[in-house]
Amino acid sequence: MSSSLAHRLRHLLTPHSHDAADKVDPALAGSAAGLRALWFSLLGLGATAALQAVVAVWSGSVALLGDTLHNVADALTAVPLGIAFLAGRRPANRRYTYGYGRAEDLAGIAIVLTIAASAALAAWAAVDRLLHPQDVSRLPFVAAAGLIGFAGNELVARYRIRVGRRIGSAALVADGLHARTDGFTSLAVLVGAGGVAIGWTWADPVVGLLITLAILFVLRDAAREVYRRLMDAVDPHLMDDAEEALAGTPGVIRVAALRMRWIGHRLHAETDLVVAGDLSLARAHEIAVEAEHRLLHAVPKLAAATVHPDPELPHVHDRLDHHH
Repeated sequence: MSSSLAHRLRHLLTPHSHDAADKVDPALAGSAAGLRALWFSLLGLGATAALQAVVAVWSGSVALLGDTLHNVADALTAVPLGIAFLAGRRPANRRYTYGYGRAEDLAGIAIVLTIAASAALAAWAAVDRLLHPQDVSRLPFVAAAGLIGFAGNELVARYRIRVGRRIGSAALVADGLHARTDGFTSLAVLVGAGGVAIGWTWADPVVGLLITLAILFVLRDAAREVYRRLMDAVDPHLMDDAEEALAGTPGVIRVAALRMRWIGHRLHAETDLVVAGDLSLARAHEIAVEAEHRLLHAVPKLAAATVHPDPELPHVHDRLDHHH
């Protein structure tokens, strides 16, 4: 079976759409389901953190305070993301010709700063308690608050993962897995309370420092992802898939250049394809359209592609060399 025939069969048997809106991650482009998941996270983790904060102040547990700050930071991430998703719905105009998707990158910076602030506050509270020891009281309530933190994070995690998988949002699934990991840091509060119960007064601030360390790992991962988006990084596997699809297009001699970048959560591509130099303009255009068609199938989250066919002729770009 020829590659062209195989492609046509896949085209017929695989559900697909050429609408750019259908090529975008629904949750992260501002879909109603994705926004509901964000606001559910805000309310769920906000309520969890509020209950923990009351017990933290009441008992004097810095381990619980650190976990509370962690949950507050997680809850607050829904606010800039929600605003960014709403802003991303605005259409492109003559000033913002690519639309407002970059608002998500600005939201990412706000999230990183929020996580960093929670880590600093948790570390300060734990170190201060080590230097100035104080009794931790009401240990059963501290333990219960740790369990509440675990339950709240697990509830939010299940909802994020379920919605993310239903609407095809890998990022929302990842957020759910992140919340599940945070739930286990809440269980660390139980360890601190147990240590204090058997006379290890240092256990509570030490667990607080361990929770701070966990927040720093989250901060590192979040900062790395935001940095990569700001620097227009893409997964090299996406490039491999795109190049394979373009190179397999009938009439394409080779892929001269390929660039891709995320704008918010819309992936855009630009490519130069070398075709035979004796083709008519109409035939070269047909090849470009087919190449774009294959590219949209090969890269599911691709929203738009600009395909430029170059004739295989010597010195075709000589007049542009002094501009490069």
